[in-house]
Amino acid sequence: MRSHSSFWGAGAAALLAACAPVPEAEEDVPFRPVYEGIETRLLDGDLVSFVVSMRGARGPEDVADYAECAAAQYALIRGYGFARHLRTNVAEEGGLWRADAVYTISPALPRGLKTIDAEVTVFNCAENGIPMV
Repeated sequence: MRSHSSFWGAGAAALLAACAPVPEAEEDVPFRPVYEGIETRLLDGDLVSFVVSMRGARGPEDVADYAECAAAQYALIRGYGFARHLRTNVAEEGGLWRADAVYTISPALPRGLKTIDAEVTVFNCAENGIPMV
């Protein structure tokens, strides 16, 4: 049988733990990205690499979105309406996020699952304040 002193000791510890400050949830932290640049490399014909850097990303998806915006704008600049995502490598070191993404660009909707309509994507990027090429 449990003694009353150990019962109240455990209860008091639980109450104190409940009163401890709760760390801010990730969604409560304001998103303040700093876009540090885009490097575009034409690999072969319609195959293009985009290396982007940013600080303040919430995770890999933010820096991948930045690369996608660069690819969409580049496609439009070249007179194409579509791009197809081939791969994106993302790394973070000391708060600096980098993505190396490769896309094909084309005038017609390419085959594949990861295609983007360049005009729609550029519009969405502008609406979300993501800079482009």
